[in-house]
Amino acid sequence: MPDTSTVFDQKIRTLPLLPLRNLAALPKQTVHLDVARKISSTAVSAALAADRYIFLSAQMDITEEDPRPEGIFAYGTVAKVKQVMKTQNGDLRVMLDVLCRAQSITLPEKSNGYYTVTVSLIPDHPLPIHSSPLREALARQAQSGFAELSQYVESISQQQMMEVLAIDDLGFLADYITQNLFLKYGDKQKILEILDPEERMRELLLILEREVDIADLENQISDRTKERIAKNQRDFYIREQIHALEEELGEFDGDDEIAVYSDKIKKSAAPEDIKKKLMKEVERLAKMPIGAQEAGVSRIYLDTVLDLPWGVFTEQSTDLQTARKILEEDHYGLKKVKERILETLVVLQKMPNYNGQILCLVGPPGTGKTSVAQSIARATGRKFARVSLGGVHDEAEIRGHRRTYVASMPGKIIEAVREAGSVNPVILLDEVDKIGQDYKGDPAAALLEVLDPEQNKTFKDHFLDLPFDLSNVLFILTANTSDTIPRPLLDRTEVIELSSYTQEEKIHIAKNHLIPKQIKKHGLTAKEFKITDGGLNDLIRSYTREAGVRVLERTIASLCRKALKYLAEHPEETKISFKPANIEQFLGPRKFRDDPLSKQDQIGIVTGLAYTSVGGEVMPVEVSVMDGTGKIQLTGMLGDVMKESANAAISYIRSHAEELNIDGQFHKNKDIHIHVPEGAVPKDGPSAGVTMTTALVSELSGRKVDHTVAMTGEITLRGRVLAIGGLKEKTMAAYKAGIKKIVLPEANLPDLEEVDPVVKQAIEFVPATHMDTVLKTALREG
Repeated sequence: MPDTSTVFDQKIRTLPLLPLRNLAALPKQTVHLDVARKISSTAVSAALAADRYIFLSAQMDITEEDPRPEGIFAYGTVAKVKQVMKTQNGDLRVMLDVLCRAQSITLPEKSNGYYTVTVSLIPDHPLPIHSSPLREALARQAQSGFAELSQYVESISQQQMMEVLAIDDLGFLADYITQNLFLKYGDKQKILEILDPEERMRELLLILEREVDIADLENQISDRTKERIAKNQRDFYIREQIHALEEELGEFDGDDEIAVYSDKIKKSAAPEDIKKKLMKEVERLAKMPIGAQEAGVSRIYLDTVLDLPWGVFTEQSTDLQTARKILEEDHYGLKKVKERILETLVVLQKMPNYNGQILCLVGPPGTGKTSVAQSIARATGRKFARVSLGGVHDEAEIRGHRRTYVASMPGKIIEAVREAGSVNPVILLDEVDKIGQDYKGDPAAALLEVLDPEQNKTFKDHFLDLPFDLSNVLFILTANTSDTIPRPLLDRTEVIELSSYTQEEKIHIAKNHLIPKQIKKHGLTAKEFKITDGGLNDLIRSYTREAGVRVLERTIASLCRKALKYLAEHPEETKISFKPANIEQFLGPRKFRDDPLSKQDQIGIVTGLAYTSVGGEVMPVEVSVMDGTGKIQLTGMLGDVMKESANAAISYIRSHAEELNIDGQFHKNKDIHIHVPEGAVPKDGPSAGVTMTTALVSELSGRKVDHTVAMTGEITLRGRVLAIGGLKEKTMAAYKAGIKKIVLPEANLPDLEEVDPVVKQAIEFVPATHMDTVLKTALREG
């Protein structure tokens, strides 16, 4: 046991600090450390140059190479350096006698390349185990737990068991057991920081109980694994013996398998050059031992290739009326998508071999992109297969794995064709905007060949290593935004945008599709379950504010469940009707309410419009001006482009201060704070330029802003208003928010053709080429 006779000459000492990673040293132990970090080796050298005493304390984050002073635990131990050796790679191997606990009373200070710290020494007073029945009971329980754990942990020696039984100090017994167990450093630090021996032992007993349970589970898992391996080996030997007996009895003919494969290849509609390659593979298989691993790989390869629908075409429908009826049954609205599909059918009537059609449906979540693809397959009479690309980051997921790898398989594209059982299916590549990329390759680059009509006639999957014709496949891609789709990939597709649904469209979809679907799914009838028009309108506005109808469908499903529960609890009732008066009783408080501030004209608050991956959004911009020194503060998680728009707005106002009736020195004697609410949501883009400018002019001039006006547009230093994107979605968001007038760039007037007629009827559009028009429209006089 280390000698502590001289360490307590001074209760407060300033010592070099050796920060420990993934380790905590406990008193009265001898520990060996490999010291590699410069900050640690310098601390050891400083201790050797003084009285050899050093303070050991664990760092909180083991990944920090150079730990921060506040990242080191206050409680540690004082140790004496006994021996230092230099290893072959230049590191130090240090032997230390750990003497006592200590607590740092100052933060570590760095000088001469290492930390020093002032510590208060905490002596351990012996607490004899036999001094009370409670202490003896705690000690016995700890000794028993340590003995039980030694049955699972081979590193616990017989010598350590004898030491545990011989120790008569309760505190030292807890420390000794903790030091000799392979525990997380956090558990050891917890034991180190408990100064009362009895409390320390109680904490150790909890840790011991947990470790015994974990060790027992590990042992059970190991036993089950060994049994499974032994069973697999036994089954393999039995199968080989059966094969050997069948050969001896003349009942097994190894040529049968080869004959079956050869017959399948001859009957296949695959091209002749591919048949020749497959026959060579069969000849290789014939020469292999039956149980060889390579033979199993060869069989999987032959089965996969022969399962492909070589030359199998699905007869497609080109009847326009039938197709139109199917599309109208499945979806409400979506005119552009339906027209594009009908155009394709017209072309196929004239040119049956027309191919190379790749559509990309872009729109917010819940707008029906995936279900549209299924409807297209129904309308054209083709087979359908879906490939989910969200989160795919390995090129082999697209092109397949080479057969040299264990458990190799074809890529998702070939698997989809195999699943469809046809060479001309509709294949949906879902969530193409969420493809990843890492060291395993770029899946988006692999898709370039798949989606190029000039190249996909001879698409080669790595697993097949044979050309397969994908030119007859109708590929449909879906994405929430086209911004994250690589440009070369996007260029190979025809983009069709699906915008947000209006309130009227959602009501129609709910009545004709969602409510009947959920009533049937929950075993209700139309007589038992009803939502009034007012109730449905309230449901959409107050509980499901979204671009699509996905949340709306889940909310209707929730109402169905609540209706079933209500009818079960009230047998005298035979039906239930949901309306504005009772809908809150079933669904709880309304989630979305109109902002009362948006119903009145205010100074410095302007309603802007934004376009996100989930559709259009109403984005208020707030400005506050205070006496100061010309500082500008931007908050609300604004991106670089929005910050630049704010600076451009301020420069424009400074250059036109006189005509705007604004103090020309505001940039010197005023501090400006621009804030965009919902501060946790990142925002970026240039289209908030006119909104920020209007809010600044309003605040600096004291003129109120018309609360019924929203605006969008990029601003230049000369005050010109430039075109923006996403106008259809932005106007839809304004319509839902009750906006009456929108100021937009004059260059975007042609885009109004895409805006829903309901929106155009409800909102007045004011085109602007310069900020003068914007300010005249938005600001109140006086």
